[in-house]
Amino acid sequence: MKIVDEHAPEVGIAPACRAVEVSRATWYRRRKTSSESTIEDRRRPPRRLSDAERDRVVNVLCANEFVDRSPRAVYAMLLERGEYLCSVRTMYRILAEQRAVRERRPQRKHPEYTVPICCARRPNDLWSWDITKIAGPNRSWFSLYVILDVYSRFVVSWLLARRESAFLAMRLIEHAIQTHDVHPSGLTIHADRGAPMRAKCTAQLMADLQIERSHSRPRVSNDNPFSEAQFKTLKYCPQYPGSFASYEPAKSWSASFFDWYNNDHRHEGIGFFTPADVYTGRHLQLTCARQRVLDDAYAAHPERFVRGRPTPPAVPDEVWINQPTAVTQLFGPSPFGGSQGVWGAGGEAPQGIEAGATIAR
Repeated sequence: MKIVDEHAPEVGIAPACRAVEVSRATWYRRRKTSSESTIEDRRRPPRRLSDAERDRVVNVLCANEFVDRSPRAVYAMLLERGEYLCSVRTMYRILAEQRAVRERRPQRKHPEYTVPICCARRPNDLWSWDITKIAGPNRSWFSLYVILDVYSRFVVSWLLARRESAFLAMRLIEHAIQTHDVHPSGLTIHADRGAPMRAKCTAQLMADLQIERSHSRPRVSNDNPFSEAQFKTLKYCPQYPGSFASYEPAKSWSASFFDWYNNDHRHEGIGFFTPADVYTGRHLQLTCARQRVLDDAYAAHPERFVRGRPTPPAVPDEVWINQPTAVTQLFGPSPFGGSQGVWGAGGEAPQGIEAGATIAR
């Protein structure tokens, strides 16, 4: 800056600034700053209250007479007494700087729920289940319980009932485990926080069978994405009637839908295989067959494949609910709960389902 000051009268301000690679705006700003008052004086707004006046505002607002009143009420009362300290907004600003203002009414505090983190690397590693409503006659509703294998998207068991019941949910889980001969000690069952999911009998069943439990956070549908997506597939399919005249048509339609969903539906998330293919492991043979067809096509016309040898869509190695790389950095890990152990081989077979309900694969 000193060089510019020395040579500006001779060569001009702009050439002098270009010679020393200094912006003209910087030179003007520095020159103006040096001719004015100190930085502290310049930064102090002329309308700002003095320190004594600010202390006076704090003392008045925190006095026993006004400590339980809002600044607006204090402002009005002081005006009636012929006294003016400052504006209401300034009162709030001064109190905020002193950390002397907050919401005085008692506020409800919600507990902090940990993010559920679940992973499936093979069928029967992780099940997800939920309940949805299906419209019946005269504004009535049927409850559709569905247990889904997360890795394969295979519906391992479902139940249609006229009501929600923890007892029915318990029997449904027992039926699914027995039907598919699943070892409970290696199984995790994920659900939301509905009443049947958190019921004592359901929790006791999982504890007895030594099944790992996992629950979504309240009002977070993304914590149970696979069940939610399956329900959307059900209710948005072209054959869904919207409502049913009675229980039996609803039961019959549900049976046909889940048969189609497991055995005919090509799911994008599992390489366009059917859930039954992935659940039974048949997709491994089908993948080899698909690869052979692509290899023959590549050998016949390699110029048509600009990215090299093609490969068919694959089933992912891992399927996550809230994959840690995106979640735990913000919220930390979440324990599943439950305990490890072995399901007793001598357990009794599940009892029958109450009248008005059905279970099917």
